Amino acid sequence: MLTGMDFRHQVFANFKSRFGSSPRVYRAPGRVNLIGEHTDYNEGFVFPAAIGFSCWVAVGAREDRKLVLYSENFGASREGDLDDLKPAAGNWSDYPLGVAWSLEQAGYRLRGANLYLAGDVPLGAGLSSSAAIEVATGYALLVNAGEAMDRTQLTQICQRGESEFVGARVGIMDQFVSCHGQAGHALLLDCRSLAYRAVRLPEQMDLVICNTKVKHQLQASGYNDRRAECEEAVRLLAKVLPEGSLRDLNMQQLTEHRVELSDTLYNRCRHVISENQRVGQMAEALESGDTGAWKELMAASHTSLRDDYQVSCRELDIMVEIAGRQSGIYGARMTGGGFGGCTINLVAKAYTPEFRERVSAEYQAATGLQPDVYVCEAAQGAEFIEIRD
Repeated sequence: MLTGMDFRHQVFANFKSRFGSSPRVYRAPGRVNLIGEHTDYNEGFVFPAAIGFSCWVAVGAREDRKLVLYSENFGASREGDLDDLKPAAGNWSDYPLGVAWSLEQAGYRLRGANLYLAGDVPLGAGLSSSAAIEVATGYALLVNAGEAMDRTQLTQICQRGESEFVGARVGIMDQFVSCHGQAGHALLLDCRSLAYRAVRLPEQMDLVICNTKVKHQLQASGYNDRRAECEEAVRLLAKVLPEGSLRDLNMQQLTEHRVELSDTLYNRCRHVISENQRVGQMAEALESGDTGAWKELMAASHTSLRDDYQVSCRELDIMVEIAGRQSGIYGARMTGGGFGGCTINLVAKAYTPEFRERVSAEYQAATGLQPDVYVCEAAQGAEFIEIRD
């Protein structure tokens, strides 16, 4: 798969070949979350960064109210009628069509469009290829219709499309960082107020993502189960949660009301409380250069996700354990929804080649699986790509 400058020209040329006109091209990145897992849908705090893998959408206007989509990655086409958009139960096209549906629901009168989609965000790795598709499509459809929208509003539009049209009850984090990402920075995001602060990442550090190459069947159902458990805990603790969110619960309150919760719900709450605290501590540690704290906080996050939230798995645990004993490691943990997928590792640049080689070899020896290892830097958020014929 081509990337960078080659990718943008390929998408432009392939659109012209398929649809016979010159398009406008938009790009939106995937993301990796440094810390703050399963806190976004609890209105808590997260600390993601956009990464240098993106979805590209080329768009050209039509005279009717149809959306004609082609996906390079899937080698497939799909049409949708803007006056009667319906999901196709798990089809790749539900994500861009869901954004169109959400825009129409919000009162925007869209224009028909031809859309050519291509991406280099690894699919199924938990790096938010879906959010990248949604954000790039949203920009493309808005400009095609002569409409403008600020980035935060587009974030909410895309989230609604995925939650209500696609049926995946996601938090706001993925779409937000795909819209607002800043090169060289992670975003400290309050998922309730959507206030955020960009935190510069050390130049001597790489973001190394290790894909375990496993996705357990529990991934989708387990995510929804965890959301439901948090909602049940909020219901049971309603008298101490006037805002209706675990984000407002502290450890003292959790201890005082321990008897009202099952062991499982108690553990879920404990993870959310402690993880929210770790997010703020991690941002401070990065700004102060306290590398020892980075390692401790990421290790504590993984332990909490494994034991209290129970969303890790054998392969993720093995990958984190292997990474933790390598030279140049500043921190390692699982990232994303869990039950497979990826780990995020903060690695000193000088040690990255050795880290990549050793982790790959040791993980394969331990599991029989060949991982994918991606070396990333924090990237810029969504943008229009100017291309000339």
